[in-house]
Amino acid sequence: MYNHLNQINPLSLLQSHGLEIGLIIKDVIEIESARGPKKHLKRLAAPNHWMLDKLSGKWAPRPSSGPHKLRECLPLILVLRNRLKYALTKKEVTLILMQRLVKVDGKVRTDPNYPAGFMDVISIEKTKENFRLLFDPKGRFTLQRITPEEAKFKLARVTRIETGNQGIPYAHTDDGRTIRYPDPSVKIHDTVKVDIESGKITAFIPFEINNLCMIVGGHNLGRVGAVTHREKHPGSFDIVHVTDTAGHQFATRLSNVFIIGKATQTFVSLPASKGVRRSRIDDRNVALKRRGEKIETVA
Repeated sequence: MYNHLNQINPLSLLQSHGLEIGLIIKDVIEIESARGPKKHLKRLAAPNHWMLDKLSGKWAPRPSSGPHKLRECLPLILVLRNRLKYALTKKEVTLILMQRLVKVDGKVRTDPNYPAGFMDVISIEKTKENFRLLFDPKGRFTLQRITPEEAKFKLARVTRIETGNQGIPYAHTDDGRTIRYPDPSVKIHDTVKVDIESGKITAFIPFEINNLCMIVGGHNLGRVGAVTHREKHPGSFDIVHVTDTAGHQFATRLSNVFIIGKATQTFVSLPASKGVRRSRIDDRNVALKRRGEKIETVA
């Protein structure tokens, strides 16, 4: 029997159904091109608070998957090479880490791209140094040197409270922890003091008026002050008003507020600036004083 399919012209078929075939080919290409997570990050696309210069290469270290987001972390390679100056190249950083000398929150980390984040404790046993990752008033990561006693705990913000199987309550924190049987008084937006060795909650700081907080997001990133007022906006973002020790007032979203102490007592050591952001005129006067030049007053 004569096959009628032989009479079909492939060119006319493409012209009549070109759009559909093109879409199918495009879908096939997109499916085949997805072969796992991204492994590269260009230097110009890296977060500004990493403080990488533009002329030292085309690429930047891409953080591995971990408890902190890409734009809210600092890879270990930048801690050891760029901040502490313990290495000159990534190869040297890898040699240091593979000796199992560096711990993050009490656990040995050998990945140079491991994402260390806000409130994480970085310990180097060989040099007997302990650091806590905090923000400076300009919103950049800073390594705050701490004592061995302070390195035994960290602060974490509660992001969710749930009840699991068999009625077991548990709390989720901003650093990826899931803690079972928390104190019934702990609520969302409160801060818990976590013992690093056991992973258990030893104390908590409620989100209340007059408690000290550090801003961990937004335009006021890194500033420290006391909570003065909370505006509730159902269906939108709650706004929190904060006043720092210099009397400056500012407002930010509730999700950007991280409680770090009660009244005037902080649970962690703060940088020398104490979270007070200076104006540009004050920055200029400090620079002039450092150089021994005369400070001009503006009328």
